Amino acid sequence: MSLNSVHQKPRISVVGGGLAGSECALQLASLGYPVDLYEMRGETMTAAHKTGEFAELVCSNSFGSMNPGSAPHQLKWEAEKLGSLVLRSAKQAYVPAGQALGVDRDAFAQTVGELVRSHPLIQIKKQVVTDLQQVPRPTVIATGPLTHDALAESLRAHFGHEFCYFFDAIAPIIDTDSINMDIAYKADRYDKGTPDYINCPLEKPDYNRLIEEIKNAKKIEPKHFETTPFFEGCMPIEVMVDRGPQTLRFGPMKPVGLKSPKTGRDPWAVVQLRQDNKEGTAFNMVGFQTRMSYSEQVRVFRMIPGLENAEFLKLGSIHRNLYVNSPSQLNKDLSSKKDPWLFFAGQITGVEGYFESTSIGLLVAKFLDQKIQNQSLSAPPRESALGSLLEAITDEARAKHFQPTNINFGLFPQLASPSKDKAEKKAQQIGLAQKSFESWVKELRPWSHPLAMDDSRSISALAPQLQA
Repeated sequence: MSLNSVHQKPRISVVGGGLAGSECALQLASLGYPVDLYEMRGETMTAAHKTGEFAELVCSNSFGSMNPGSAPHQLKWEAEKLGSLVLRSAKQAYVPAGQALGVDRDAFAQTVGELVRSHPLIQIKKQVVTDLQQVPRPTVIATGPLTHDALAESLRAHFGHEFCYFFDAIAPIIDTDSINMDIAYKADRYDKGTPDYINCPLEKPDYNRLIEEIKNAKKIEPKHFETTPFFEGCMPIEVMVDRGPQTLRFGPMKPVGLKSPKTGRDPWAVVQLRQDNKEGTAFNMVGFQTRMSYSEQVRVFRMIPGLENAEFLKLGSIHRNLYVNSPSQLNKDLSSKKDPWLFFAGQITGVEGYFESTSIGLLVAKFLDQKIQNQSLSAPPRESALGSLLEAITDEARAKHFQPTNINFGLFPQLASPSKDKAEKKAQQIGLAQKSFESWVKELRPWSHPLAMDDSRSISALAPQLQA
């Protein structure tokens, strides 16, 4: 029986209370749908989470660039147009992070959690879903890369083949008071934005010693480690070191544009620390995801100038992530090709990044609403960031070599007459994306977002004033 034949709006099951699941549930509830939101944390934890709160951030506390000339900013701009409630919560929990949208992870999760708990149409079910048949349709699976083993087995039976896996790593967090500011200094690269990052400078002997110690340190080796890849955007530092001793200097330890106030020049290398909470009492080590043992992390990272007495509030760790081969298994509306009322959202679809996951949860809510209303699928235009991200995870041509992706200009369609200047070309892509997206939004069935209207700050207004 068609769901839209029922006068009363159907109850929708959303499994997973992370970023995508929370966004999807809130959007559906805002549209008047009763939602059962299943979240196992609090009863059963994952290898990476520490709390049972909704939208808990387990890796970085950054939602990516707010530079208006970047693809991540364009994605936020579009999600804001659609009334993203997770984005609103991130803006409320904002902490200075240079050109990035940094958040106080605890304040952010509490804000999202309060929105979820206070919505009269959302019923929270704190339980483990172990079988796809356990929840009534329509259903959205937003369990993320750390899906419970039993549910993963049910999904494997549904799709009839092995899932794809990759490893992900987490960087340490340091007590601010334990950072030696006689050595470290605050600056933002090329003095763009505000000097929000703490920079620990290394000269050549310091850098070479650090690289050697990272190479020799004891590592935690996950099962099947050699046959399961890392996501390129979250590569452990020791894996980068294995690619060559200078790799870190051209990656997370790139010193260019971070002139030391003591020497008046760029150091040989820099370890950057980004504010992790509103109070500024905690900073995380940018790009220092690691699989070193805990004791080795403390020993090795205290060799970094400025961190000789560092107190670690949280040490780095590693966990295995799971995702569906979406191009071969899901329809364009992100429903299963074997069950049209079984939808998927977030990282499990093969997107990588906090806000990419959030955005897919937002889209699935819209797609599900269209389907229930018996409307034809209206996806965001291919020229937009949302449309490009959706194309990247549903284009069947990508199925054979499908890997997780975050938003980047490489996903956008080619321009008819692109500028040879890189900055101008990006401006052309953004201009086309915004024009096409605004036209698409005008054609959509109106959305009601009363919860989103009390925050007047746009993502563009929140973005730092950057130099050209």
